[in-house]
Amino acid sequence: MAELDALDLALVTTLRAHPHAGALELSRRTRVARATAESRLRRMEQAGIITGYGPDIDVAAAGFTVLAFVTLEIAQGALEAVRADLAAIPAVLEAYAVTGSADMICKVAATSHADLQRTLLLIDSSPSVARSTSAIALSEVIAPRDLPLLRSRPVAAVPRSPAFRSSTGTP
Repeated sequence: MAELDALDLALVTTLRAHPHAGALELSRRTRVARATAESRLRRMEQAGIITGYGPDIDVAAAGFTVLAFVTLEIAQGALEAVRADLAAIPAVLEAYAVTGSADMICKVAATSHADLQRTLLLIDSSPSVARSTSAIALSEVIAPRDLPLLRSRPVAAVPRSPAFRSSTGTP
């Protein structure tokens, strides 16, 4: 499943707006049969498009108010070693291999500047990290999002059953 159609987008959008909605609620809000909603969700899960239903956590609200982005230059061929070292540091929220002057970028959260410094020292203690540079986030300009991206692609309309073609229920 490479592309989402209008119904897939409607289901994902509805789930975002109503995360506790069950299949029946989703089917009512998107005006499709319950089995259709369930099969579409299952298909998006199996394709890896929907990756979970867990709660989204605001780490700042949980006390980790300092957010930083750390770029790393690593030793040639040491990606797996650095991955293991970073995975052992709970403050490293995300890490990506990148192109450009750095080899990797990490998103790090801390409770204070002193806590951030301890985390940076842990990152730098990896034998495969040659150099690191950090930037502290001052404010969030655009919150993490994905629906605008999904909606930016043209999507095919989904044919509806005759009962849904008009508001009176008649074809």
